[in-house]
Amino acid sequence: MLEPTQAVVDCGGVGYLLEITLNTYEALRKADATRVKVYVHLVVREDAQQLYGFSDLAEREMFRLLVGVNGVGNQTARVMLSSLTVDELRAAIQTQDVKKVQRVKGIGAKTAQRIVMELADKVGMKGMQGIQGVPGVQVNQARDEAMTALTMLGFPKAAVEKLLMASDWRHEDGSAMTVEEIVKEGLRRL
Repeated sequence: MLEPTQAVVDCGGVGYLLEITLNTYEALRKADATRVKVYVHLVVREDAQQLYGFSDLAEREMFRLLVGVNGVGNQTARVMLSSLTVDELRAAIQTQDVKKVQRVKGIGAKTAQRIVMELADKVGMKGMQGIQGVPGVQVNQARDEAMTALTMLGFPKAAVEKLLMASDWRHEDGSAMTVEEIVKEGLRRL
């Protein structure tokens, strides 16, 4: 069974119900259903044992960091990782973009500030280097600068944001595009 919020993984004839994020759902939907690798986080409570599944280590590590913040529970962390990718959340924390964190459903101003303050040192390149799949911070900084440039040129912020979030802004060889290249491509597409 695979649904946007849950998946059942059959492991040796035993089915495990996993609470998953939308990003993990997309990854599992595209994967070969007979051979799936999921990284799990177990939560033991008095009344239940819950498994949270993630498609990669970076997402699981970010989940663990989020639930370590006072006021952020398992479901809130899952919603955050469904609303933002790990790279987007990491960049928001590093740049202290409280408003971006606050846009997630259920996150108020104080909780967003607490997340940014408590995780700023932990999500840096040093803190997540061993689990980082892609160097997203460089791409996110270039994307943010391109957003500023395009909005200053008079394009509506909503249209620019939608355009810039629709692509990972990399060349075919995987290298990150520069700010100038993103702006030129953005001008072409807008």
